[in-house]
Amino acid sequence: MKQKIIRLNNVSKIYREQPVLKDISFSIKGGEIFGLLGPSGAGKTTVIKIITGQENADGGSVEVLGTDVNRADDSIYEQFGVVLDQPGLYERLSCYDNLLLFAQLHRTDKSVITSVLKRVGLAEAKNRPAAKLSKGMKQRLVLARALLHQPRILLLDEPTGALDPGTARQIHELIAEQRDRGAAVLLTTHNMEEAAKLCGRIALLHEGSVIETGRPDAICRKYNHLNRIRLRLDDGEEQEIVNEPEAAQVIYDYLHQRKIVSIHSSEPNLETVFMELTGRNLEE
Repeated sequence: MKQKIIRLNNVSKIYREQPVLKDISFSIKGGEIFGLLGPSGAGKTTVIKIITGQENADGGSVEVLGTDVNRADDSIYEQFGVVLDQPGLYERLSCYDNLLLFAQLHRTDKSVITSVLKRVGLAEAKNRPAAKLSKGMKQRLVLARALLHQPRILLLDEPTGALDPGTARQIHELIAEQRDRGAAVLLTTHNMEEAAKLCGRIALLHEGSVIETGRPDAICRKYNHLNRIRLRLDDGEEQEIVNEPEAAQVIYDYLHQRKIVSIHSSEPNLETVFMELTGRNLEE
């Protein structure tokens, strides 16, 4: 059984007398990508700040590598790789020199810098100052910085939010590689497609509370009470029928008459599940 690298037990946080997190509990093992899904303001970034010690929880406990974060020392934090919405880059320094500083900080051989830049698609921008990078390129540089020392824990706050689809796919591959080498990855996102593709398990976060957790496919099956089949016929008509044994005869008759253009089942996705549970869209 793989070790639980991160464990949150009934974590709560209050800002200005308003609850931001309410009894949050989950754990992440090595070799796992765990997704925390929710709209802006749901509390996703606050969770990361508490795990990294930037904020203190007002209730509950957080353990990282078996150590309470309130007693964590440099030996624990050195095993973190973090991507936050604030890049914190040295704007006047080149991409290479930004990474060189962190390589020295983590006592990592500088020979890995060029290969990491190449992996995130910044090889040609190696000598370009960070101030001259686009928002998406800065995001890739921050990810390269987080991966430089091959951390055991990756905390990624909306890591592909500013990236085009092609670059996002490359970053997805890179994140999956970190999982495969045994890292524990916490990914916050409001992109349901990204979460379903990457995450072994997810938690849906709404107004500071976890309202559902589990494997993405299992959650979708759990809420598949509509279970309908949609037919598009050759005259342009669309029909939706309940997926029951009687539907087989209806479909057979249309097939026999060669009237069916397409057949689609209506399994819910993470977005429709979230909307059903909260009445809100994750993009809000």
